[in-house]
Amino acid sequence: MKFFAAALFTVALFAQDTPFSVRANYTKHELKVPMRDGVKLFVSVYTPKDKTQKYPIMLNRTPYSVGPYGADLYRPAIGPSEKMMKDGYIFVYQDVRGRYMSEGEWVEVRPHNPKKGPKDIDESTDTYDTIDWLVKNIPNNNGNVGMWGISYPGFYAAAGMIDSHPALKASSPQAPVTDYYMGDDSFHNGAFMLGANFGFYSGFLPRVGGPAPPPKFREPFDYGTPDAYEFFLKLGPLSNADEKYFKFKNPYWTMQMKHTNYDEFWSSRSLQNHVKNVKSAVMTVGGWFDAEDLQGPLRIYRKTKEFNPGAKNMIVMGPWTHGSWSRGDGNKVGNVDFATNTAAYYRNQIEAPFFEYFLKGKGKGDFKEAYMFETGRNEWHAEPVWPPADAKSKTLYFREGGTLAFDAPTAAEGFDEYLSDPSKPVPYLGYPARGMTGDYMTDDQRFAAKRPDVLVFQTEPLEEDFTMLGPIRALLNVSTTGTDSDFVVKVIDVYPADYPTPEAPAGNKPFGFQTPMGGYQQLVRGEPFRGRFRKSFEKPEPFVSGKMDKIDFELPDVFHTFRRGHRIMVQIQSSWFPLTDRNPQKFVPNIPDAKPEDFIKATQRLYRNRGAASSITFLTR
Repeated sequence: MKFFAAALFTVALFAQDTPFSVRANYTKHELKVPMRDGVKLFVSVYTPKDKTQKYPIMLNRTPYSVGPYGADLYRPAIGPSEKMMKDGYIFVYQDVRGRYMSEGEWVEVRPHNPKKGPKDIDESTDTYDTIDWLVKNIPNNNGNVGMWGISYPGFYAAAGMIDSHPALKASSPQAPVTDYYMGDDSFHNGAFMLGANFGFYSGFLPRVGGPAPPPKFREPFDYGTPDAYEFFLKLGPLSNADEKYFKFKNPYWTMQMKHTNYDEFWSSRSLQNHVKNVKSAVMTVGGWFDAEDLQGPLRIYRKTKEFNPGAKNMIVMGPWTHGSWSRGDGNKVGNVDFATNTAAYYRNQIEAPFFEYFLKGKGKGDFKEAYMFETGRNEWHAEPVWPPADAKSKTLYFREGGTLAFDAPTAAEGFDEYLSDPSKPVPYLGYPARGMTGDYMTDDQRFAAKRPDVLVFQTEPLEEDFTMLGPIRALLNVSTTGTDSDFVVKVIDVYPADYPTPEAPAGNKPFGFQTPMGGYQQLVRGEPFRGRFRKSFEKPEPFVSGKMDKIDFELPDVFHTFRRGHRIMVQIQSSWFPLTDRNPQKFVPNIPDAKPEDFIKATQRLYRNRGAASSITFLTR
């Protein structure tokens, strides 16, 4: 949600094959739309100059500004794609309540209120009132409305389809933040996503005073080093960030530091259990390598299906980073090449036909429920349901000698151990970078496999292709000599030693050369788990030092085929820095308030014996 959206209005969101002038084909109007409580929300409306037909309305609600402001200042591109811009729609962008030119008070991820009175508001009512006003007041519209949004605007698209207006015929939440704490932007299984959130909140600030355009220029945060690892290690405990940098002037950052358990603050902001009374067709979109909001699309899809039986409910998942399906070709993430223009295919063959059918009545409308890209083989699949109904469960066990096997261990005793030192945490990248890179989710893990504080388990080279799909369940039997600990599980595709390396493209990261792909250890899925939450995210508990305990959690879905000759690898570690914050490994009430002396070394054990087998379980077919 955070990295992609901040500059949406300043750049085109997609590549243009031929020049297309928004100004020459659309007329821009700036208007204020009244809500039921009297607050007025600002909209920029782009209407086609062609009046020979009526057009549907496409609505995008955003906290990131609908600029540029001024009736004579136009966005360089409008709508979800170049094709839809050329096809013709009435595109409406709205500053949500309390942001930029809209009146009212802004609340981050405003909680949905299922028991509203006539004047009570939330994002569903603001959407309803906006749509009602638009269809009654914007000339030459055909009475049909669609919504789309990526990242935070994706949250507003999902919230807006709850108890939806009858004119809303098609909704597309894309990378929607659904539960800030449970796997989206802020926390993953209790571990704070430090790199992403620090960078975001250094520039995402409260509005001072009444409605106003954004400042023309804001000085970017100066890390003072090209290496975020160095910066955050020198920062020390997270409480130092407010003291040194934020100066307690950003309540959005401060709230993350105060609410580190899954308390009412977070649970009230979870949207997934409210997606009810949805009257529109829904197409939720996400990326397999979205470092910010991977869980959100999967949960919106599943909960929309659960609460709205019979509704047209679709999901699209491609090999994309955060929002990258909206522009460019989508043929690569980092060093991994998918050999096809996946994003262009989605925009032209899935997204545009979806809106065209439900808003204009054109096309066949014979959409499948799930359009899923299979990485590894690099193929699109149109599935009747996700995960596929014919998929079967399979388990890989951690075994002696660093092996992975489908047979459970038989030995009465067995474990592997490593020393975890918070002063020397395992980096999440093998090269220096600031904050969180957008493509770390396919990065080479060979640097981590060489560290003594990372356990490595792998299969023999596969004799046949092996497909892993759906969510991955990690079951870890562990102990620690500390009283708290993180455990990171990484599922990796190990390429054969003779895998060819393509020629280096100009300017390829990190230093202008192509990473050798022979033996490449491609991250397929990785997730941290903060051990204090192994029994409850609401009430953390310390470990008993040296006593075995169980951690059981799900990693987000995958659809990946490990090709013949490749290996399946799993790495286990206790830090992933500075992607996540450091666990001091001594139980303290609130980790951001930990003192330097609370950060202690701890020996971590992973058990793999007959009575305490550790494993990963997934679906295959």
